Amino acid sequence: MSDMRLIVAGAGGRMGRALTRAIADSKGAVLAGALEAPGSELLGKDAGVLAGLPANGIKLSADLWAMSKDADGILDFTVPAATIANVAIAAERGLVHVIGTTGLSASDNAVIKSVTNRAVVVQSGNMSLGVNLLAAVVKRVAKALDESFDIEIVETHHRMKVDAPSGTALMLGQAAAAGRGISLEENAERGRDGITGARKPGAIGFASLRGGTVAGEHSVTFLGPFERLTLSHLAEDRMLFAHGALKAALWAHGKKPGHYSMADVLGLADI
Repeated sequence: MSDMRLIVAGAGGRMGRALTRAIADSKGAVLAGALEAPGSELLGKDAGVLAGLPANGIKLSADLWAMSKDADGILDFTVPAATIANVAIAAERGLVHVIGTTGLSASDNAVIKSVTNRAVVVQSGNMSLGVNLLAAVVKRVAKALDESFDIEIVETHHRMKVDAPSGTALMLGQAAAAGRGISLEENAERGRDGITGARKPGAIGFASLRGGTVAGEHSVTFLGPFERLTLSHLAEDRMLFAHGALKAALWAHGKKPGHYSMADVLGLADI
């Protein structure tokens, strides 16, 4: 099979540049396009140069329809509005759409899922092997421990992150809720301030820290009578997410239409 031709959405951003480097460092994929927001001062710049590589002749453009003519997939770590704008074009062109964008609303996710009867979408709040293994373990532990063990999720990210809790924290919360057989939406406590009263039985708590240049730190703590169990993951460089996204794209190339996760990519869906 020939190399998979990939577009990087948000190519001028930190994650976009990491994705460009990951493609350049890997076998089986080539950069076919570099998408950037309309009006960006980076439009027309060389994607390779922006990523700290030699010039590759791929200029940043806001025209996804044009650049996707000869592409096979798109790696999309942008913002909700941009991702939703990309969904219809990716589906129409038959592109594998790898979505790592966080902060998506329920209606955004509904739009994404609406195209998966005819398009291949791989969506995850975190593309790393370690985090997805952590989610599988969290689900198992939550199932094994009853409500006498409270669940608290703490995440830390760099000062520039705009959404909270992180997509990874919510993914871990979903894993814990699945293990308990409950709805995360009905049991999440996403902020505490003032006189909140005693902790609700079965609640899954979230706390978000922001500062510095932290790539991502997540911990899930099970607090029971006289003991605690903490499971954690520390990301040292965002390149791990870029390589995970590239792995997802290559895995999805040629798959039948559907909505997939990194658990599917890594063979963890049944854990």
